Amino acid sequence: MGLLTNLRDSISRVTDGLFAADEPKRIGIYGPPNAGKTTLANRIARDWTGDAVGPESHIPHETRRARRKEGVEIERNGRKVTIDIVDTPGVTTKVDYKEFLDHDMEKDDAVRRSREATEGVAEAMHWLREDVDGVIYVLDSTTDPFTQVNTMLIGIIESQDLPALILANKTDLEGSDVQQIANAFPQHETIPLSALEGDNMDEVYTKIAEYFG
Repeated sequence: MGLLTNLRDSISRVTDGLFAADEPKRIGIYGPPNAGKTTLANRIARDWTGDAVGPESHIPHETRRARRKEGVEIERNGRKVTIDIVDTPGVTTKVDYKEFLDHDMEKDDAVRRSREATEGVAEAMHWLREDVDGVIYVLDSTTDPFTQVNTMLIGIIESQDLPALILANKTDLEGSDVQQIANAFPQHETIPLSALEGDNMDEVYTKIAEYFG
C-alpha cells in the first residue's frame, strides 16, 4: 500500500505541475493615480473578451479596490498568452480627502473615499509582493515620471524579479513626452500608447505576448 500511495502521490504532483504550467499569468496593472490604468484594463478586456473590467473616471482614486478580469487570451505573431488582468488602485504616498472635495463631493463622502483609497493602496502593495506574475506599469506621458512613488514601485518590481512592461500612456494629449519616461527608466523598454484612443495597441499586445507568454 505504501508503494502504491507514493506512486499515486508522485503522479498527482506531476499532473498538478502540468496543469499549473497552463494556468493564466496574473498580470498587475500598476502606476500612479489617473495614469489611465483602468482605461487600459478595459481596452484589453474589451478587445479580447468583449467585457469591461470597471468604470473609468477623471476623479482620482476611482479604483479603490483591485479588480480582476480572468482568462484574457492574447495571441500575437504565433505567441499566445492567457492572463488574468488585475487593475489596481493608483499608488501614492498619501490620499487626502480634500482631493475629492475638488470634485464637488460632500465631506463625509470624501473622507470615506479617501479611507477606501488608502486601504486600496495597501492591497495593491500586497498584490505586488505576493500575488502577481508580472507587471504592466502605466505612466501618464504628460507628467514628470521622476517621483518617489514611481521609483519605489519600479524598485520593488525589480527586487521581486518580475517581468515588467512600461507603457507611456496619453500620447493623444498635448504635452505628451514619451522620451522623458524612457529616460527615467532606461533599464526597461517603454512603449507609447493612447489607451483611450486605442493608438499603438497592436504593439502593446505584441509585447504582452512576448513578456508574459
